[in-house]
Amino acid sequence: MNAVERTVHFMIAAEDCALFLDFDGTLVDLAPRPDRVVVPPELKIALATLQKRLGGRLAVISGRPVAELDALLAPLVLPAAGVHGMEWRGADGVMHRQPPPPLDGVRAVACGLAARHPGLWVEEKHGALALHYRQAPALESLCREALGEAVRAQPGLLLMAGKMIVEVKANGIDKGTAIRDFLAEPPFAGYLPLFAGDDTTDEAGFAYVQAIGGKGVKIGAGPSLAGHRLPSAAALRAALMRLAAAPAFRKETT
Repeated sequence: MNAVERTVHFMIAAEDCALFLDFDGTLVDLAPRPDRVVVPPELKIALATLQKRLGGRLAVISGRPVAELDALLAPLVLPAAGVHGMEWRGADGVMHRQPPPPLDGVRAVACGLAARHPGLWVEEKHGALALHYRQAPALESLCREALGEAVRAQPGLLLMAGKMIVEVKANGIDKGTAIRDFLAEPPFAGYLPLFAGDDTTDEAGFAYVQAIGGKGVKIGAGPSLAGHRLPSAAALRAALMRLAAAPAFRKETT
């Protein structure tokens, strides 16, 4: 077990942790399209075990809608934030949604690009719109510049560049604010957050949790604010499954 895995184990095992996990690229490996990701059955079992041991303090923080997370993790239903905090469901099962910003201008630009370039495709979510270029990586600059111009023409929007994706949503709402909202309610309130993520869109989460004394774990390569790092989603899955399989948290860290 390396130093970062020991940190993850220690924080969770110390029983004062609230665990927040990004999904794509963090819990599961990236796929050519979001609907092609594979969720190992043993991961679901590990997440269910850890959620129970943590008294419910485990949530998924994703760019995906919550409904997609539920479908992929079924039959497991976890507290979750979707669309980078535009929607979130607490431990009480109540769904909260931020008012969607006006996206007509951005939609017109994104759909126009996708119509002209078959390798691009548009994904619409509650309060956000994403333009994917994974199948046409040479078009990255075009996608960023075109949507950037559309965002500049519409106050109140934020352009986010992720892994082979450009996404637009309301400004002032991100994974950091989603984690903040979880920590304001039971069973998360009063516990230190540990957040693991892999992409630039997770940086707001790292900044928030570390500012309040928690830990950020960057998955994979690339610059990051996170104070800790694991090499891959597979490494995080292995660490979580080892911890879930341990007879007792405290025995695992001694």
